[in-house]
Amino acid sequence: MPETGGVREVKSAGRTVELLEVLAARGDRPARLQELADELGVPRSSMYALLQTLTDRGWVRTDATGSLYGIGIRALFTGTSYLDTDPRVRAVKPYLDQVSTELGETVHLGRFDRGDVVYLATRESHEYVRTLSRVGRRLPAHVSALGKALLAERDPGGLPEGALTPFTGNTLADRTALDADLALVRERGYAVDREEAVTGIVGFGFALRYDTPAADAVSCSVPVTRLTAERERRIIATMRGIRAEIEDAAHTLPGAPDWA
Repeated sequence: MPETGGVREVKSAGRTVELLEVLAARGDRPARLQELADELGVPRSSMYALLQTLTDRGWVRTDATGSLYGIGIRALFTGTSYLDTDPRVRAVKPYLDQVSTELGETVHLGRFDRGDVVYLATRESHEYVRTLSRVGRRLPAHVSALGKALLAERDPGGLPEGALTPFTGNTLADRTALDADLALVRERGYAVDREEAVTGIVGFGFALRYDTPAADAVSCSVPVTRLTAERERRIIATMRGIRAEIEDAAHTLPGAPDWA
C-alpha cells in the first residue's frame, strides 16, 4: 500500500477517489457496476456498496433502473469551490477578458497536473465555439500549446512513462520530436501547436512564471483559416504583453497558502 509523508494510505479513501476519477473521466458515458468493479479491481459486492453510499450523498448519480452510474452534482460543488477560492484564477480572469476582446479569439487558463493540463478558465471567441477545452477538461500536456509551454518549464521527467497519445495527425507523439519542440519553446519563450490538439486550430501558449516551475499558463486558440503571418505576430505580441501584466500583478496578490 502506498505511503505519503510516512502515513499509510487509507484504502477505502483511495478507492473512493479512484472511483470518482474514473466516473469523471468517462464524461457522458455512464458505467455499469461490473465495468467499474473490473476497472478498479474491486469485488462486485464492495463496489455496489461504495456506489450506493456515494449515490446517497450525491457524489454519484444513477439512472431510473439503477444500473448505470455517472458523476454526481456534489462533484460540481467541489470543483466550483476550487475555482472560486483560488487567488491565481481570480487574478487572471480579467486579463483573459481583456485579451479575448482585443484579439477576438478564444483564450484559456490552464494548470499542470500529473502530466496533464486542466482548463480552469476559458473565454470563447464569438466566431467559433470549441468544447474540447471547456472548464474542467483535462488533456495530456504534450498535445497543446498550453501544455507544452508548461512542459518546457520542467525537467524531461514531466511526462508519464509510456506511449504518448496522438489527438490528431499532427500531434507530436514521438518523444524525440517532442523534446526538440520543447527546446524551441524554451528558446523563443512560448509554445505553438499547429493542429496538434484539434484539427483546424492553432494554439499559442505562454507559461506564467509566478511559480517555479510554472504551474499555470495562458493560451490563444485560432482557426487556421484566419491565421495569417501578420495576425500570428500580433497574437504573439499581445499574449507576451498579457503574460507580463499577469506576472507583475501576481506579486501584489494577498497572502494565501503555499499549496503543494
